[in-house]
Amino acid sequence: MANNLSLRSILDANKLTGPNFLDWFRNLKIILKQEKKSYVLDTPIPPVPATDANAEDKEAYQRHKDDNDRATCVMLASMTPELQKQHKHMDVQSMILHLRDLFDKEGCTKRYEISKELFQCKMVEGSSVRPHVLKMIGLIETWKIGISNGS
Repeated sequence: MANNLSLRSILDANKLTGPNFLDWFRNLKIILKQEKKSYVLDTPIPPVPATDANAEDKEAYQRHKDDNDRATCVMLASMTPELQKQHKHMDVQSMILHLRDLFDKEGCTKRYEISKELFQCKMVEGSSVRPHVLKMIGLIETWKIGISNGS
């Protein structure tokens, strides 16, 4: 528990104010990874299991729901009071999407520029397909990495 508190102090010292979203999000991912709860950032809570579902499915659902709640609390505790009020009724994924919409203008611009370059990619007549395809794959991978890294 001492390790959790020392790492969480990173977020206490660097509360989300808005302009520091990317730094805050990077620190949040580090803390959730250390607590083995980072999967909640990418994996939605599964549907509520049926009443006749096996115990393993019910436990997995409850564990995911509990981890999501814990991550939500960590996130809310590391925000300014104004941001806490705006996000207090959201789950982890909804909160991240909303915060990205509000504050990740730089990442949005990067993704736009990459998309623009991708859509303008044209193969020169008579040239080899391989370099063209590799360039397009590289652009797509760069765009996807930007999405998953929060930038």
